[in-house]
Amino acid sequence: MAQTIDGRRSGFDFMSRDSQQLQRDDTANPGMLAVLDGEGLWNAKAGRANRSCADCHQDASTSMKGVAARYPAFSAALNRPIDLQGRINACRETQQQATPLPWESKELLALSAYVGNQSRGMPIAPPDDARLAPFRQRGEALYTRRVGQLNFSCANCHDDNAGGKLASAVIPQAHPTGYPIYRLEWQGIGSLQRRLRGCFIGVRAEPYAYGAQEYVELELFLMSRAKGMTIETPAVRP
Repeated sequence: MAQTIDGRRSGFDFMSRDSQQLQRDDTANPGMLAVLDGEGLWNAKAGRANRSCADCHQDASTSMKGVAARYPAFSAALNRPIDLQGRINACRETQQQATPLPWESKELLALSAYVGNQSRGMPIAPPDDARLAPFRQRGEALYTRRVGQLNFSCANCHDDNAGGKLASAVIPQAHPTGYPIYRLEWQGIGSLQRRLRGCFIGVRAEPYAYGAQEYVELELFLMSRAKGMTIETPAVRP
């Protein structure tokens, strides 16, 4: 979680020592409860196909290693990028013949945390896929677009004022290195989409619905911006 040579820093670096230790210690990190729930769901059969994730992918510590570091990725079936949660639900529909899990549900967050945890310690490695370029550009445009009654963009806070304070909270650089994260403010685990919605609401803009393509495109840009930084899932944040 150290500072990169080019000055990019994980939100971990802006936290208190106590919060950092909470993330480091798997026996204390509350996000690990979701990882354990996700392991159970990974091995549970579901849907009309009566198949589990493990039936196709076997041992997640091998088959899912590095996967979270490469999402969002382009889906040829949908002709657009999907995030990790979208991929999990696509597999549920096509392979398990099961109903997709609701966005921000305990089950979807748990599976995302379990899969993400298999990449912990690995560098973020966005796909080198030309089909993603226009979607990434739209994500960058959204990142720099002023919105809401406060007329702020993501960049105004997380580029121009990173390291400063908003009330008593330090403004991080907005690198999505640890999602799903356990946020002390939430007293629970949540997705990057939940965090993005919170930012839209914070600047008094109308948030997109969960699952909106705008969030996927913004995540695509953010992951590209964080290329080479270390996956921390499940991270802890204030």
